[in-house]
Amino acid sequence: MLPVKARARRAGVKARDVKGILPLMVLMVIVFLLLLFWENELNEDVVLTSIEHLHVDYPQSAAPPRYCNHIILQRVIREPDHTCKKMHVFIHERPQKINSICTSSKKMACPNYSDIFCFQSEARFRLTVCQLIEGVKYPACRYQISPREGFVLVTCDDLGPVNFQGYVD
Repeated sequence: MLPVKARARRAGVKARDVKGILPLMVLMVIVFLLLLFWENELNEDVVLTSIEHLHVDYPQSAAPPRYCNHIILQRVIREPDHTCKKMHVFIHERPQKINSICTSSKKMACPNYSDIFCFQSEARFRLTVCQLIEGVKYPACRYQISPREGFVLVTCDDLGPVNFQGYVD
């Protein structure tokens, strides 16, 4: 077995040549990591706006007394200005059942928008309403849990439900 210096001379590679490449390699790793984090930030916004991510919890997660606090933190649910949401609703039904709302015959003008149509579920869904009781700035939000059953209102496009608009008792 030849010593390392002898092998390097035979291969034509000198130790000082490798030292010159090191800063370039470090720079490449930094650029790669920056691109990786930048890509994840872009994808985060897409995921956070889907109805399934924001409002569907099926099967229902276990953590009853602190359910709202836990799942709102886990899913990073907040207002765009990083304040606590005053109220948030989770639907505990199969996604297929939620998708079927868009074929409901109960089509009406959405309560908050006169020119947008909402579809109301034909059946009552199991829901959890999380009402803000303490805090202003996310993540220092504390919620009260209220299990309910109600008819769900959503807006739809050709692919299915797009936005949760509320519920009717």
